[in-house]
Amino acid sequence: MIDRLLGRAELKERIEELEEEKRHLERRAEAEEERRSDAVADRQRAEERVNELEHRIESLEERLERAEATEETVEFRRVSDRSGSRLTDALERFRAVESDDPEGLLTAYVPDADAVPATVSDWLGDRTALVRRAAPAVVLADDTGAVSAALTPPVEPEPFDRWSDRFRLDDAWFRPTGRFAFAVVRSDTFAVGTYEGDERIAFEGFTTDVKEAHSKGGFSQGRFERRREGQIDDHLDRADEALAAVAAGEDLDRVIVVGERSVLGRVRDRADVTDVSDATGKPKGALDDAFRDFWRVRIRAI
Repeated sequence: MIDRLLGRAELKERIEELEEEKRHLERRAEAEEERRSDAVADRQRAEERVNELEHRIESLEERLERAEATEETVEFRRVSDRSGSRLTDALERFRAVESDDPEGLLTAYVPDADAVPATVSDWLGDRTALVRRAAPAVVLADDTGAVSAALTPPVEPEPFDRWSDRFRLDDAWFRPTGRFAFAVVRSDTFAVGTYEGDERIAFEGFTTDVKEAHSKGGFSQGRFERRREGQIDDHLDRADEALAAVAAGEDLDRVIVVGERSVLGRVRDRADVTDVSDATGKPKGALDDAFRDFWRVRIRAI
């Protein structure tokens, strides 16, 4: 009663409220301190991880620089193109190499720069960079280091790698063998021959009058381009029909089609092997040039 009269009751209530608020703030402060402590620890761990990653990045960058420097300094010992009898001679020389060790000679087909098998990279070391540059290639190496070469096959085999007592060099990868059709397709020229080995025993060819590119612009150009594209489409339809007839009427081991990159897609389904060719001219001459270029093999000494 006296406390209430003197206003002390309200003061006591206020003090209790303030003390409760103080305790609440102290608990919050303690929790915040714990969070800060955890945050500091987390930050320290993160900084340590960042430092670790920076060191790893620096190490990898140094390795990359060394690898790039190595690739720049390593060069092929010799590069030559072989075809016909000179190619036959080169292949026979490689085939003549034998090893008393059943795993003394390495042969591998590397289809691209990102598909070098471990057997090749482990053996060639820094010179693996040359294999990547040569791919696609059949790689040859022996366990004495006397033989080390990459050959670009006109007909690509399935990827493989093996150690044996002889190199694996199938004739069908490098030379015209068996009975097959070989064709060249351009937007205005088509030619196809049937071959037994390197001898052509049948021929068919034709050209289509396709208008030259138009450069005036406007509606006239659009109409001209549509007409030109129609002429090319008709030409390629005719080429596709001719290829289908050859494939259906002959007992062929394979069909090879080369030509302009922009038109190969139209006849790709008719072919077992396709390649880009810049052979031009009349059908028979274009076919002869394309055939000769296709069966040329590049040999690189690694």
